[in-house]
Amino acid sequence: MRSRRKRGAQPEEHHVDERWMASYMDMVTVLMCMFIVLFAMSSVDQIKFEKLRNSLATGFGTEISQKVDTASGVVVPGELATANGEGFSPLDLATEEVNKLTALQGPMQNQLQAQGLDQNVEFVVGERGLTVKLVGSQTFFQPDMPDLTPKALKILNAIAPTVVGSGLEVMVEGHAAKGYTAYASTWELSAARSVNVLRYFVDQSGMPPGRIGAVAFGAARQVTDDSTEELMELNRRVDVVLVSDRPEDIRSLIPQAIEAQTQDTAAAAKAK
Repeated sequence: MRSRRKRGAQPEEHHVDERWMASYMDMVTVLMCMFIVLFAMSSVDQIKFEKLRNSLATGFGTEISQKVDTASGVVVPGELATANGEGFSPLDLATEEVNKLTALQGPMQNQLQAQGLDQNVEFVVGERGLTVKLVGSQTFFQPDMPDLTPKALKILNAIAPTVVGSGLEVMVEGHAAKGYTAYASTWELSAARSVNVLRYFVDQSGMPPGRIGAVAFGAARQVTDDSTEELMELNRRVDVVLVSDRPEDIRSLIPQAIEAQTQDTAAAAKAK
């Protein structure tokens, strides 16, 4: 028998489960936010980008600006700015390195000249840095001997404060002339001489051992032939190299920067 609905009773309501719509709406909202962020990232403000690029260029430079006007961008020292004012060019940095190395050469040269010791010392600024050439074994060493002479000690004492105080890494390179030696070869003789110079800097001048090294080239890197005693003296040398701490791409431009400075000096002298 069919059951009958009581007279006056309300009909039963059928409820559909719509909870899935909440998850769907959340997903749509997240997708909308993602596309808004992607759109915002794809829109580059050229002016702000230029300011950021110039700021990074200044930040990685060597000149520290004490005051920066953030309203107008970045402050770049005039002597280090490129023609379009966008920061430092590699040649600018190479020129600055040449000036730095030349400034280190000045005090050493003055000390040597004041004591009359400059005749056997040559200075060369190049891609590696500043090379102080101690030329002439008769000045720095007894014939076929590695021990430093009293005059050599005076010369080293004159240049040591600048060498140690530079903060740069230092490489001492020993060279020798071809010919007879009481050592097994010129390699051993040049090595002993370069090590003695190194020991002077470390033991007597306070050079940190981690900043200095010694190497021997024997007679492998001759600067002249050995046809005369005078020319042989140029090959009997120890080079003290203050190694530039600039990246290789900057150091490779040092000769070009020196040439540009030479041309500018010549032009200025001619204009007078």
